[in-house]
Amino acid sequence: MQTSAASSIIAQATAAPAVAEAIGVSKRFGPSVALSDVNLAVNPGESHALVGRNGAGKSTLVAIMTGMVVPDEGSIRFNGQPAPSLSDRNGWRRNVACVYQRSTIIPALTVAENLFVNRQAEGSIISWAALNRRATELLDEYGVEARATALAGELDVETRQLVEIARALSIGARFIILDEPTAQLDGAAAARLFTHMRALQQTGVTFLFISHHLHEIYEVCETVTVLRDARHIVTCPASELSRDQLVEAMTGDARSSQAVAARPFQSDAEPILAIEGLCLAGEYKNISLAVRSGEIVGIAGSGNSGAKALGRSLFGLEVPGAGTIKIGDVSLPLGSVPDAIRLGIGCVPQDRQREGIVPLLDVGENLTLPLTHQLGPFGAINVTRRASIARDLVARLDVKTEGLGQPVSALSGGNQQKVVMGRALSTNPRVLVLIDPTAGVDVRSKESLLTIVEQGARDGRAVVMVTDEIDDLRHCNRVLVMYRGDIVRELAAGWAEADLIGTIEGIEVERAHEH
Repeated sequence: MQTSAASSIIAQATAAPAVAEAIGVSKRFGPSVALSDVNLAVNPGESHALVGRNGAGKSTLVAIMTGMVVPDEGSIRFNGQPAPSLSDRNGWRRNVACVYQRSTIIPALTVAENLFVNRQAEGSIISWAALNRRATELLDEYGVEARATALAGELDVETRQLVEIARALSIGARFIILDEPTAQLDGAAAARLFTHMRALQQTGVTFLFISHHLHEIYEVCETVTVLRDARHIVTCPASELSRDQLVEAMTGDARSSQAVAARPFQSDAEPILAIEGLCLAGEYKNISLAVRSGEIVGIAGSGNSGAKALGRSLFGLEVPGAGTIKIGDVSLPLGSVPDAIRLGIGCVPQDRQREGIVPLLDVGENLTLPLTHQLGPFGAINVTRRASIARDLVARLDVKTEGLGQPVSALSGGNQQKVVMGRALSTNPRVLVLIDPTAGVDVRSKESLLTIVEQGARDGRAVVMVTDEIDDLRHCNRVLVMYRGDIVRELAAGWAEADLIGTIEGIEVERAHEH
């Protein structure tokens, strides 16, 4: 929602040139058209949404607007002036900064060193006391709760993003591009980020906001621009574009954006996955639940609820201190990923880049990683067999790729997520554990991924989906809400959004305690 202060700043700036402009920008990579005659103007003091399906051209436009890629045609202007030459990196940094979905913070350095990387010394010698003092002043100025001397690798995702924003502002940039900033944040952390954004807007900072979470567009942005198939489709005030109209502009389809109702399943079937008394210190305690064949169970909760840690525990990525996990009648050794795979669990982890894809391997290799021991005798890989399995998965999941040999890092985010999903399915698992399975993907890719989840349930798999995405949870037969390490509520399909969100945020829980 636009604040009156932000409205005032934007109104005063109407006669001023755009903070950043892309004028008639086109770019080709070989035979592929990445952008075709695209125009974008971001006005002073506003938060401007840039949305579109994966592959629409957003990443290419950002790369051009940050001086990382040269357009084939068109130009970039900042504050009415031509962009610096590509060799003038400091000139670009004074005009624009981008906080990417993949953090550029260097984990092994302190917060202060990250804030002033490549400019630590005011003279020829670094004064660490002065550096830490300057960093503390900068953190205080922008309300970032972090110690200057803390290792950046110890920061949570939310704080890393705020440090990156503070670093950009300290260089002089007043135009910040936020690329999927909430993909790894819970609702409370996202709300705090939006509060920071609004405060910075009041000081004249301008944002280009990229997100696949469409409700965020209406919450934080005044203007929205849609790209589709490398072309500019529409730019207009966010208040004048309904959610369904926005989806139609992104996809080209006039369809409702509402998710489908969860399908029925055999409720008296024996559980495939059974959890009893599972505990993980500092995360969750005494968790028990059962998931049956064909059932999709959602687990929702804020960042400190323990929901994500529970999902990770089911696949052996965390080691619970007590409790049991059974697949059918067989107990799963806690904290063992190989045993989880062997006993029939497939997983889509939360962090696609760190725990999902292997960037240096190609699409075919990523899809078949869990099957390496099955692809030939004595550890040798039969490449023909691997290619056959990978081609089948590419077809089933509709992965958009130039071929199995294409580096997986070259795919769009949505197609990378499909590869991670395909790898989870490659072992024909009995249980699917999905942690934020549609985070950071576009509307059409989200729809495709959820269709795959539905098909997995129809095939008789038990599905656990850990997410706070409202539309994703509508596909679940029931939703368990976690709060401060406990399951506090179970909601059957057909739940009201207000009930779900109120429980996730603890409103309903605290109200119950009062009575």
